[in-house]
Amino acid sequence: MTHTRSNSLIITPEILEAARASKAWPFEEARKIIDRYKGRDWPETVLFETGYGPSGLPHIGTFGEVARTTMVRHAFRILTEDAVPTKLICFSDDMDGMRKIPENVPARAALEPYLHMPLTVVPNPFGGDYESFGHHNNAMLRRFLDAFKFDYEFASASEYYKSGRFDAILKRVAERYDAIMAIMLPTLGPERRATYSPFLPISPKTGRVLYVPMKKVDAEAGTITFDDEDGEETTLPVTGGKVKLQWKPDFGARWAALGIDFEMFGKDHGPNMGVYDRICEALDGRAPEHFVYELFLDEKGEKISKSKGNGLTIDEWLTYAPTESLALYMFQKPRTAKKLYFDVIPRAVDEYYQLLAAYPRQEWKERLGNPVWHIHDGNPPAIVLPVSFALLLNLVSASNAHDKGVLWGFISRHAPGVTPQTHPELDRLVGFALRYFDDFVKPTKVFRAPDEVEAAALQALSDRLGTLPADADGEAIQNAALDVARGVERYQDHSKKSPEGGPGVSVAFFQMIYQVLIGQERGPRFGSFAALYGIAETRALVGKALKGELVA
Repeated sequence: MTHTRSNSLIITPEILEAARASKAWPFEEARKIIDRYKGRDWPETVLFETGYGPSGLPHIGTFGEVARTTMVRHAFRILTEDAVPTKLICFSDDMDGMRKIPENVPARAALEPYLHMPLTVVPNPFGGDYESFGHHNNAMLRRFLDAFKFDYEFASASEYYKSGRFDAILKRVAERYDAIMAIMLPTLGPERRATYSPFLPISPKTGRVLYVPMKKVDAEAGTITFDDEDGEETTLPVTGGKVKLQWKPDFGARWAALGIDFEMFGKDHGPNMGVYDRICEALDGRAPEHFVYELFLDEKGEKISKSKGNGLTIDEWLTYAPTESLALYMFQKPRTAKKLYFDVIPRAVDEYYQLLAAYPRQEWKERLGNPVWHIHDGNPPAIVLPVSFALLLNLVSASNAHDKGVLWGFISRHAPGVTPQTHPELDRLVGFALRYFDDFVKPTKVFRAPDEVEAAALQALSDRLGTLPADADGEAIQNAALDVARGVERYQDHSKKSPEGGPGVSVAFFQMIYQVLIGQERGPRFGSFAALYGIAETRALVGKALKGELVA
């Protein structure tokens, strides 16, 4: 067998065999697309699609949909040995009417006259060179997708409707009007049923998207007749951007018009999936393969909303962590609801680098199940960090560092030869750690004074550390701390094993250390932290705590 390429990855027989057997979800989804064409000729291009509603600024859920679809697309290319052309279309529903004013935009009152107008007509509240709110939000989406180097084709509903690219399918909707109504009406309540139409005319007088019943649908002429907002009977062609489709028919019609093969969407679309499919089929299309993912939640467990602006934005995550950590968060358990707020960032960062470090040691079967393979299109970089992100955060906290130079002083002493030049990725994390600490850790730090037993334990810890050589490693320091903990009756727990690695030692001992010395509820493994910070510096920190200086 000859070797073929997907991007810069050579698809060897070993990789292909592992891919065919892989249970990683991108491969499982890719196999659905392959099964879709069993016994059929491949199309000119297999089309993947993601949707975006630009009623608000792009949020991480939007990015996640593109990232996850890209992972499926790459898995498909591996399984087909890169022999079938593919394309990812990022489709923006920017012709939708602005049904409410987002809460997170400036000058909200100025947008009130534009309610129910297409988003590409609503003025841009953020100023700048963008001609509309929709254009601005589309640009924000493309800016990030480009920065992450996604391979995609951007598509605008306004452009597709107005340019005539949807004319043929719109005429077919008029021809199959009764069939589509038969699909839609059973899904609606009595009141909505009385006025429903799959066509939404754009009022030629007010420019608003109108939710009005049709008085006549003329399939032969390709026109609809309705009463405009002022009550005047009006006839419009369904072509040329004079009308748009309701969102459920729009899904199915778009799939039929473009020949989409795969689209994923959130759980909130799940109940309507069958409706989308039936409309697509009523228009002589073939419904695509689907993947329904769980929704992201904010810190309070509420669904993330573009209009509310709750949860994290793309830019907020990337202010405090590398893009790869965000991609990892998207890869993991896509069918499980996950909270998406600032506290999840440090763990995602460290998990990413741990998985990256494990990758070279793995066989191909494990590699193709490793998220970093999917994040990097099969070519993960060779990066091993001598210091974790969690350790950096605690180092910032203990040292009160305000610039990279201070942190690098500790790092270079702990790991001789490690510099910003030799480890640029670590230097990038140092910058992230400083920003994250200043914005999220520092404001929540609450030091407490040790009680009498805790003070004695901390003094014993300091004394024990003083017996170690200055260059003692994390394991030696950890063992010393465990010895101290075992000697304090309060922290003896013979029924459990501490996550810090000490049988018979309560986790409360190490929790106390971080509460008193760092002002936080938890931290990384104590021995690793003290080795990085330095034994003398750790003992000095204990001294400050015992004198009450940290609380003060």
